[in-house]
Amino acid sequence: MRIAVTGSTGLIGSALVRSLREDGHEVVRFVRREPASADEARWDPARGHVDPGGLAGCGAVVHLAGAGVGEHRWTPAYKKEIRDSRVLGTTTLANALAALDEPPAVFVSGSAVGYYGDTGDRAVDEDAPAGHGFLPSVCVEWEGAAQPARAAGIRTVFARTGLVVAREGGAWGRLFPVFRAGAGGRLGNGRQYWSYISLRDEIAALRHIIDTPSIEGPVNLTAPEPLTNRQVTAAMARVLHRPAVLAVPAPALRVALGEFAEDVLGSQRVLPARLLESGFVFRDPGIEQAIRAAL
Repeated sequence: MRIAVTGSTGLIGSALVRSLREDGHEVVRFVRREPASADEARWDPARGHVDPGGLAGCGAVVHLAGAGVGEHRWTPAYKKEIRDSRVLGTTTLANALAALDEPPAVFVSGSAVGYYGDTGDRAVDEDAPAGHGFLPSVCVEWEGAAQPARAAGIRTVFARTGLVVAREGGAWGRLFPVFRAGAGGRLGNGRQYWSYISLRDEIAALRHIIDTPSIEGPVNLTAPEPLTNRQVTAAMARVLHRPAVLAVPAPALRVALGEFAEDVLGSQRVLPARLLESGFVFRDPGIEQAIRAAL
């Protein structure tokens, strides 16, 4: 299959491109600069431009581009960048796909479990409503921006991804060095739920979505049993054979991270109901398996 991917240099995108190519698929990587090779195509989401030649003949489009939520302090300017990078990019792609004479069979648009906000101890699946706050509002707009593709009859899936367990980046990319140094520990009181997924399960799930015509709408990409931050901390200590007795108090996180600290301290107990119903089998359903896979 010919598959277009945005965000191909990110943690998930680069792993997805590698996996697809290893299995013989042709991948077109959309970039925001002049293409440097035959497998690249230009797009400019801020200006609403996509090279239609890059989309021609694609059976699937996977949209993963977006500014990192935890990369910078949440100033008003950076919050705008977080929102615009997702909403404008999705709008641009959805409009371009809807205008094609032969659109792809499926449009997989990235989203996040941030959609649900703080769920406390309450477990939620894809039928739960959006939460309240900045990230839930971004996710609602992000997913809504794909409407032109849905209206054109393209099977559209929103991949609501949890915390990806990987050494190469994301939250766990920062945790591994801290725990290896013996300075790891819980965040806040540690009772908040973390909905995680191993990187290889994330990639397998995205490919399962592409290959499964019955999957449409929101799909949670999280392991079957979310754990508390305290449980995750204990698992990291066991696997890495390091102590984890330190803790970062909530006030210190708020000083260090600003508004983003509320999401770090918030609890999200998200279940992958639709993945499981569709027959997807996790290779790393438990946290220790996910950590060992990352190592």
